[in-house]
Amino acid sequence: MEAIKFQNTVHHDRILIAFIFLFVDLSLCSPSQTQGELPYMTSDVKEVAGKSFDYIVVGGGTAGCPLAATLSEKFSVLLIERGGSPYGNPWVMEKRYYGFSLIQTDEFSSVAQDFKSADGVRNCRGRVLGGSSAINGGFYSRASEDFIDKVGWDKELVKDAYTWVESKIVSIPELTPWQTVVEFGLLEAGILPYNGYSLEHIEGTKIGGSIFDVWGIRHTSADLLKAANPKNIVVVLNATVKNIIFEGNGNASETTVKGIRFIKSDGTTDQTYEAYLNQPKNCTSNGDVILSAGALGSPQILLSSGIGHREHFKKFSIPHVLNLKGVGKKMKDNPSIAVLVDTNPQNRLPDPPQVSGIAKDLKFIIEGGIIPTGFNATRMPIAAKIAFPVSEGELKLSSTDPRQNPSVKFNYLGDENDLDDCANMVHLLERVAKSESIAFYLGVKPQNNLMTSTDGQRKFCKANVRTYYHYHGGCTVGSVVDNDYKVYGVKGLRVVDGSTFLESPGTNPMATLLMLGRYQGVKILREREH
Repeated sequence: MEAIKFQNTVHHDRILIAFIFLFVDLSLCSPSQTQGELPYMTSDVKEVAGKSFDYIVVGGGTAGCPLAATLSEKFSVLLIERGGSPYGNPWVMEKRYYGFSLIQTDEFSSVAQDFKSADGVRNCRGRVLGGSSAINGGFYSRASEDFIDKVGWDKELVKDAYTWVESKIVSIPELTPWQTVVEFGLLEAGILPYNGYSLEHIEGTKIGGSIFDVWGIRHTSADLLKAANPKNIVVVLNATVKNIIFEGNGNASETTVKGIRFIKSDGTTDQTYEAYLNQPKNCTSNGDVILSAGALGSPQILLSSGIGHREHFKKFSIPHVLNLKGVGKKMKDNPSIAVLVDTNPQNRLPDPPQVSGIAKDLKFIIEGGIIPTGFNATRMPIAAKIAFPVSEGELKLSSTDPRQNPSVKFNYLGDENDLDDCANMVHLLERVAKSESIAFYLGVKPQNNLMTSTDGQRKFCKANVRTYYHYHGGCTVGSVVDNDYKVYGVKGLRVVDGSTFLESPGTNPMATLLMLGRYQGVKILREREH
């Protein structure tokens, strides 16, 4: 432990910075909450049935809301969301109820929808306006420079899009006592340097941004709809898209989108409704149906519409439209390991992560929180994830009911490289969880009994792998969509969400998905100007 004590002494001045965030009034650092009113929202599907719009955005989630808001600046937009409104729901909106939405779920109406992968790992997805930004920990951190270079985005436009989001919904957090202790534990384990407050994805320990403001109110992606042109946008809630409608032009060489077919989320699959794209005289400037339904929802909608590998549709008698083999492929979820540092459940106030340790050339991400396991019980996990897993799986339809989860397998730790990485990650995770800082806070003696056997660590990984909720893929760039997020072989169809990612950016993908919605919206507006 002497080396660790030496590191703490050397970086003592940096660590003290953390305490500033406990005492400074940060109300001036909160985002502006007065940028406008929310647009018109309805759960009456008949209000939009049979109508036409320039753009139809499917999924009012992390990417869909900023995308729809941006497009509405100049065009008519229908934003269709399968869940309800987050507003007025304390389990969504208030930090003190963080995690409660994940412990009470049902099949068709809860704001979080449970699913279990074929690997046997429990997971969840957002089912509410705001998507997963309405149920997650709210930690906001940008993608790395390397990620932006790899995907080939316009760096200036990326910066502008991040800034646009941050000015509206991101705050500098006031560290809770537990988050300060986690921060010390990360530094004690050697996750250096100490970077203080930073939105950048860089090696070391840092405080990230938060979509919880200093009063503990969550600002989901739905808040970005306040920036929309209210005259140009309609938001339909509790409506689930069943499939895409194509033009029956008889031209086999070109598949053109006409609109969408949807149902009431609490209705039957037999009662369907339709909405269409406007058909302007200048055919070259048609709008698009844009899928922003997430890494499960978007490939599910494509498959339900007959777009995917030909063999997949026989079982469900779905007419085959386009043989696009990449749909549902390259599904990845970042393998995670969590250890509990408390010995028994207690009734503490839930505490989402505000601090992150980023180590091993950005490969390992470690955070800690306090999560509810029941309405009167919480646990204190320290969790880590592998940022760049090699293992990948596949998504398939399990039903023609669009409200049912598709079948997905991620093949966690299926590649030996991932298993080796997990073993190394467990070693670092243990050093954080058994640090003197955390032991002192919990009032227990520090433990030095770390696992030393690589074989033991690998077995521990296999037995305890879980999700970090950052699953992605299924409609990846280069396989299903091009660099403009247009679906190959289809006119008038794009996908803009985490299903297009080959890897999950940053500590978590929320910031980059929020940015991507704005970024692609601005790009489309610029395209239409020419």
